Amino acid sequence: DIISKAPLHMIAAGAGDILGKYVCLTDWQLAHIVNGEYICTEIMELVRKSIQKVAENARKAAKRDKEAIGAIMEGLVLSGIAMSYIGNSRPASGSEHHMSHYWEMMFLLDGQPDPLHGTKVGIGTVMSIRLYEMLKEKKKGGYNVIQIDPSYEPDPIERKQVFGVTFEQGRNNLEINRELLSNVVTDNKEIPDAAMIDLMISLITLKYTQSNSVCYVKGGQAIGIGAGQQSRVHCTRLAGQKADNWFLRQAPQVLNLPFIDKIKRADRDNAIDVYIGDEYMDVLADGQWQKVFKEQPPVFTKEEKQAWLSKMTDVSLGSDAFFPFGDNIERAHKSGVRYIAQPGGSVRDDNVIEVCNKYGIAMAFTGIRLFHH
Repeated sequence: DIISKAPLHMIAAGAGDILGKYVCLTDWQLAHIVNGEYICTEIMELVRKSIQKVAENARKAAKRDKEAIGAIMEGLVLSGIAMSYIGNSRPASGSEHHMSHYWEMMFLLDGQPDPLHGTKVGIGTVMSIRLYEMLKEKKKGGYNVIQIDPSYEPDPIERKQVFGVTFEQGRNNLEINRELLSNVVTDNKEIPDAAMIDLMISLITLKYTQSNSVCYVKGGQAIGIGAGQQSRVHCTRLAGQKADNWFLRQAPQVLNLPFIDKIKRADRDNAIDVYIGDEYMDVLADGQWQKVFKEQPPVFTKEEKQAWLSKMTDVSLGSDAFFPFGDNIERAHKSGVRYIAQPGGSVRDDNVIEVCNKYGIAMAFTGIRLFHH
């Protein structure tokens, strides 16, 4: 009686949390197929039956039907029991919950009122199902799943042959952690936790990219990678341009582009790349813009782009080897870099540190090179 009289938005949140189990069970099955993760069919069936019961009575719940409300409460309790049996949250939480938790953090950071957890889970469920549908549509669902030996350990020495000459290199088993970032050599020694995470992401990325390489990261994602270049500053420029393009894509002028209906994603992305570049007339000229836009957009001027790029800050940058000159830092600064991780060890370290100090950049020397050839 008490629960059936709860506010309807709370009842809806409970139902949203239960219906999210459709996604989490699918995620669990996918993890089992791809990674060999343990799965329990009995627990899955237990959760599936509770979901079905809630789904069948969803309309009744809106009318405060006691049986329907009871099904929601039973499902919530059973999901907790299921997690205790398995020893993890797989039976109750998947990508739909990850979305909910992300939104919760964003609401907290913005100081905004936070919708109920189950409400966000319900929205995340709809979005996750749509993503699964999109995945199914790609290549008509014909994906190759390759099974490997989970106990396989690669040889500690990697070998490559070039015209009869064998080159050997030790396999990179380095663990990327916060200790690598403890030696901050600049005047600014403050590296916030979020920047620490971004710097570790950059180093992990560099661990597996072709040298020479640098990586710009912001908000937990790599936004610009410059790899395989013979000059370090060429890496920094290449990756910096990619980072700039990533940010330009978020400008209002780009987000509001009037694309024609049913334009293919590749055509849309290519049009954006041209629009924000120097050859923008290739997509804005008469006879061309009609192929992708409903109406001719205005030119995204150089001044407008510079004004937008000036708002990009708190970017992290990692390098797989030392920066030999301060020009790398000058270029990185143009793309909003505030935090840097690099091995150090150049004869011009003093010059590099001096340029960092000029812009208030915090830089850590890791002492480890991440060369990959």
